[in-house]
Parts: sequence; C-alpha cells; structure tokens
Amino acid sequence: MAAATTHMREASFRNGGTAIAAQLHLPPDFDQDRSWPAVVLSTPGSSVKEQVGAIYARKLAARGFVAITFDPSHQGGSGGEPRDLEDPAMRVEDLRCAVDHLVTLPFVDEARIAVLGVCAGGGYAVNAALTEHRFKAVATVAGTDVGRAFRRMLRGDRLHARLAEVGRARTAAARGAAERRERWIPDSLEAAGSESITDRDLLEAIRFYRESPHRHPNASNRLLLRSVGPMLGFDAFHLVPDLLVQPLMVIVGGRQGSTCQYETGQALYGLARGPDKALVVIPGAGHYDLYHRDDYIDPAIDRIAPFLQFHLDP
Repeated sequence: MAAATTHMREASFRNGGTAIAAQLHLPPDFDQDRSWPAVVLSTPGSSVKEQVGAIYARKLAARGFVAITFDPSHQGGSGGEPRDLEDPAMRVEDLRCAVDHLVTLPFVDEARIAVLGVCAGGGYAVNAALTEHRFKAVATVAGTDVGRAFRRMLRGDRLHARLAEVGRARTAAARGAAERRERWIPDSLEAAGSESITDRDLLEAIRFYRESPHRHPNASNRLLLRSVGPMLGFDAFHLVPDLLVQPLMVIVGGRQGSTCQYETGQALYGLARGPDKALVVIPGAGHYDLYHRDDYIDPAIDRIAPFLQFHLDP
C-alpha cells in the first residue's frame, strides 16, 4: 500500500534580527481546526532543511505530527552575516525560536512539542532541552556532540595551535581582510581520492552531500573559520545529569565508525538520569545510512513515533 501523501508549507520565523527559512510538514489528514503534536527537527552540521531534515519531517508528518525543519542562522536560505557561521549557541537558540514560532500556530498544541536531532543536531537538541522545557520529549539519531568531535580531532598542541590560528584570522578580518572559509568535507569523491582518503564514514558523507540526489545548492560545504572557536568550546551533554528531565530516546546505528555516533549515543544514555529513557540500536546501520536509507530510517521512525506519541499524549 502506498504511503499517504503529506503536505509541506514554506514558513519563516526569526531569531532576533535574523530571518529563518523553514518548512512545515503536515499530516495527510491535516485539519487546521484540530490540535496537533509537533516535532522540531535539529539537523546535522552543514545540512540544509531540504536534506536530512526533510526526510525525517516527512516521515513524522505521515505518523500524525506537524514537523518543522529549517536552515540554521547564517546558513542556507536563512539570513545572518557572516555566512557559513556554525555557532553552537546560535544553533541552540534557533531551536528555541522554532518553538516560539510553533506556539503561535493555532493548530499546534503547545503542550505537545518534541525535538528530534540528527548527528550534530542531536547534540544541539539535547543541549536546548536542558533549559527549554517546552520540549516535552527528546530523541536523537546518530547523535554527536560537535564540540567533543572537534576536540577529538585536535588534541594537545594541535588544538591550541588551531585556536591561535582562529585568533589570527579574526584579527585580520577586524583589520579589513576577507573572512576565511574552509570546507566541511572534500567537495567530491575524486578530491577525496586525490587525498588518499579511505575512511568509510567520510566517503559516505561525501557521497550523500556532494554526489547524490540529496545534494542541494544552498548547502555550501563551507565553514567560516571563526566557527572553530565556539565549536571547540561547546559541550552538549555535560549538564545532562543535572538538567535533562524529559523522556529521551537515543537511536544509534549498529555499525560503529569514525563519527563515534554509537559510543556517543551510549554515553548520552548513561548520563541521562530520568526513568523514561530508551537506547535503540539499528542493526547494520552506519552513521550516514541513517540520513537517507529507508531500510534503516523506517525502523528508527517505528520506534521514535510511538515513543513521542506516548509521551506527548494530552
């Protein structure tokens, strides 16, 4: 039987002075005179709303949720200068502002709002939920903490040398030089080959973002160098034992890899002190399989949707 058709509306909201480009995905039987549960999608670093966010939003809408996905401040179709800034504090505030928008919609039940984060968006989702208790439930898929990930790549003297480099770049920009940008990942598999890259997860990321139908012109694959400072100083989970009170579902792929999503998910589950928590392993799934492969995403949604429905019940 074919899946029922969901509906999508372009939307926008604001984070302070910045206009945020968003999409609302609505259930097949949507009736604006009814009151619906809602889910805010927190997307991976470098991703735009038409990629991973849209995939999960459509699937959640098919299960009866209003789902909102959006481009982060300074990225994609959203406003904000300078462009290509990845600031964890801003990413977390974007999530709060998405809730501010949802509670103005007459068809959203403000008492039934959840957040779902994928990859770095998982870390941002959890961090937001620590102090944003309008999120009544939290779920992550292949969740990572972008700060820990960057610190893991840059240990000891390399980390401090990198921060010194960021400082020099900011000084140059303050004196009128152009802001420096770097790539998130190689721009093609060919470029990865020329650099002798063999890591499976990185190659799958390149394939998804740069050489699949999911490639999108608004996803620049560029990171403003000044982003590295706040990213290195970010810790998504350190206050989880003290502040995370909402029900939590952690979805991890069973195939471990260089992104450490499996280990990060287990660590998050262990840190959470609430009684309503669940850890689900999707057998055989790698990190990027959980971005776009229905044979892995659908089992995840089969666990997330009833979990959220149960905890968002009026």
